[in-house]
Amino acid sequence: MGSIRKIKLGSQGLVVSAQGLGCMGMSAFYGPPKPEEDMITLIHHAINSGITFLDTSDIYGPFTNEILLGKALKGMREKVELATKFGIVFEDGKRDVRGDPAHVRKACEGSLKRLQVDCIDLYYQHRIDTRVPIEVTIGELKKLVEEGKIKYIGLSEASASTIRRAHAVHPITAVQLEWSLWTRDVEDDIIPTCRELGIGIVAYSPLGRGFFSSGPKLVDSLSDGDFRKMLPRFQAENLEHNTRIFDRVNEIAMKKGCTPSQLALAWVHHQGDDVCPIPGTTKIENLNQNIGALSVKLTQEEMAELESLASDDAVKGDRYGSMMATWMNSETPDLSSWKS
Repeated sequence: MGSIRKIKLGSQGLVVSAQGLGCMGMSAFYGPPKPEEDMITLIHHAINSGITFLDTSDIYGPFTNEILLGKALKGMREKVELATKFGIVFEDGKRDVRGDPAHVRKACEGSLKRLQVDCIDLYYQHRIDTRVPIEVTIGELKKLVEEGKIKYIGLSEASASTIRRAHAVHPITAVQLEWSLWTRDVEDDIIPTCRELGIGIVAYSPLGRGFFSSGPKLVDSLSDGDFRKMLPRFQAENLEHNTRIFDRVNEIAMKKGCTPSQLALAWVHHQGDDVCPIPGTTKIENLNQNIGALSVKLTQEEMAELESLASDDAVKGDRYGSMMATWMNSETPDLSSWKS
């Protein structure tokens, strides 16, 4: 086993490797699914290298990524902390978000079967259902904790006020959010709220969906089915501007003797011991490179330099297209209005 330091994620007792592995791209959204055997080899390599925190969701596929992890973790369950999510559904050809108790329970049972486990370590609400008070959703998750089906509860893409309301019903262990050198809006309100409440922070897309690995040439290599092709930041009118940030990160990385992706990832690691980035990859060499980011040390001056070139307004284009953007930082109705 490799050794990667462990961190406490939140204040409820969950301990994870300081860097996790996002598994989405193995099965969905970033072009066609990758060969199952190769992905199982990659997952085993990650675990043997000391990465023990694996992240998936029932919507990745849908379902196929959880099935993949179920196969990969046979005989290795006790070596990992397993996180999955519920809440995004495809119904009648449309995407929707569901946080009603019946769906919460059904989704959990489905994930347990596909993952071939008795208990999910960290179970997130993937997006917030604006029709269901957050207290109702968390109430059902609390029951699943009491029944031993999940250990810890998480939220993803939740507003500060939703996080507070949820945490008052049952302690929230982690909030998953997009945080990287080109996505920093969470620093204003959401990160301070998590820290005040003792909630761990899981940073997804810490490499800007691959942008900090290869810069603008990433766009040329994307396959037709890759949803990044549709994201505003990767459109020609924004890409040229955003490339300047990559170029500067690349210059600093060259001086430090690391890759731009290692530098961008190290910046996230330096945000604190309550932060666990979960870069995804489908290649062993990229996984090894990401692990290398853990040994890149940044001075306060270097941190300041990176932050000045990647200030909140330095990036052109929204994180998501308009449909997904409606699910960001959503509020839910007041509990008094709820008729179950």
